[in-house]
Amino acid sequence: MTLQTRGPAPDKAAKGARPAKQDRVTPIKFIGQVQDELRKVVWPTRKELVTYTTVSLTFILVMVGIVTGLDWVFTKLVLALFG
Repeated sequence: MTLQTRGPAPDKAAKGARPAKQDRVTPIKFIGQVQDELRKVVWPTRKELVTYTTVSLTFILVMVGIVTGLDWVFTKLVLALFG
């Protein structure tokens, strides 16, 4: 019985061989690449930013209220049981 493959055989790396080193970039080139990427970003409008901030702060305040309420309930429960 023979093993059949399709296409060329993949090149196998020698055992113990290190992967090829990546090219290093100078700090100036890195800053340039960062600026290029930041130009691609779609920044939110002022209205969107206000909306996102309001939603986030509201969510945080609701969660603080829930955690505070649960803490108060558990405190009363523990004091009632072990008082």
